[in-house]
Amino acid sequence: MRKINHFGFETKNYRILIAGLVINVLGFILMIGGGSEDPNSFDADALFSPVRITLSPFLILLGYVVIFFAIMRKPSSKVPDLSEKLEKEDLAKPEPKVQKRK
Repeated sequence: MRKINHFGFETKNYRILIAGLVINVLGFILMIGGGSEDPNSFDADALFSPVRITLSPFLILLGYVVIFFAIMRKPSSKVPDLSEKLEKEDLAKPEPKVQKRK
């Protein structure tokens, strides 16, 4: 059985994850607002704007999809496993000669 010596995330996974978080936060920021200072007035155009009703939920959903992709993405196969690298180095070293005692 092979021993796994890595966490599973590469730099590219972290970059995709951060991009998904930024998209997600942007969606939530665009959803903020629409309230009124005066409780007796109602501004339907500010509350039900297309940005808050359509764009924000789309960005939030897209952010979650990107985050899910970043988590589920497998590391590339060209990254050597640490245990394989150590085995190759051990095989490349010549074994020291042992002298017998007389």
